[in-house]
Amino acid sequence: MAGGGATEGGCSSAEAAVACEALRLLRIEPSAVGPAVEREGGAAQCSRNVLRKRRRWERVLAAKRWKRRQEREKSRARRAEGPGAASRDGGRASAALAKERLLEAKAAGPRLCVDLGMADCMTRKETSRLASQIRRLYGANRRAEKPFWLCLTEFVVGSLIYEECFRMNDGFSNYLMDTTEESYLDLFPLDAIVYLTPDSENVLEDIDPNKVYVLGGLVDESIHKKLTLQRAREQSLQTARLPIREYMVKTVNTKNYHSETLAINQVFDVLSTYYETRSWPAALKAGVSSGKGYALPDAVK
Repeated sequence: MAGGGATEGGCSSAEAAVACEALRLLRIEPSAVGPAVEREGGAAQCSRNVLRKRRRWERVLAAKRWKRRQEREKSRARRAEGPGAASRDGGRASAALAKERLLEAKAAGPRLCVDLGMADCMTRKETSRLASQIRRLYGANRRAEKPFWLCLTEFVVGSLIYEECFRMNDGFSNYLMDTTEESYLDLFPLDAIVYLTPDSENVLEDIDPNKVYVLGGLVDESIHKKLTLQRAREQSLQTARLPIREYMVKTVNTKNYHSETLAINQVFDVLSTYYETRSWPAALKAGVSSGKGYALPDAVK
């Protein structure tokens, strides 16, 4: 029957129609109202998170800006000081300490003279080599913990060795040592002078701060034997040689070459090392090269 039959929406009466409408409304309410409420709550929560992140990021940016500002200030300070300011400060301190040590040696010894009275015996090439040796000797003495006070005697203005020292050695005029045209004989008592020569019969056993040790300023490629010994004897001076043969042994080499004659800077290396260590083996190892045909016994084994 048409009056009692089911409607198209599935309701058979007015009550059913009302129920259906209610259900429809109920179905609409959660979808229309509930999600909107959730969105409002979620938006509020999202806003708080965004604010927290923003504040944290602002703090990070502020810290970075502060760090960059500090780095710029440091950079400006370094530029104001100039390049190498720290190294220059260290260099000045080292130079001041070296100067202090050298002046102590000048006051209390020991003293080391380079005898340039034989300069006329050398060629220009030999003279140039001697000027280089003087530079190395001075540099080693300046670095030494216990330096000697150095003196170049018979250093005649206008002589070849004079010209070569100034030509080859930068800052030579500022070297902290004595230079004089006089002889060591006019500067020191004869009994205080010890002339070091490899041809001496006397062995140098120790370094006495009250003595003046003299090295022959001679680079002799033609080998004038015993020239320094002869010079010392003529001047009635005490002589001594380094204890090479007492502490070292001859080594086997193709030329069967063995020499106790050292350059003045090598002799100084031996003297300086011994004065600091009081060990002749250590001192000879520092100054006697293997090319001389000698070595310490332990090295040969």
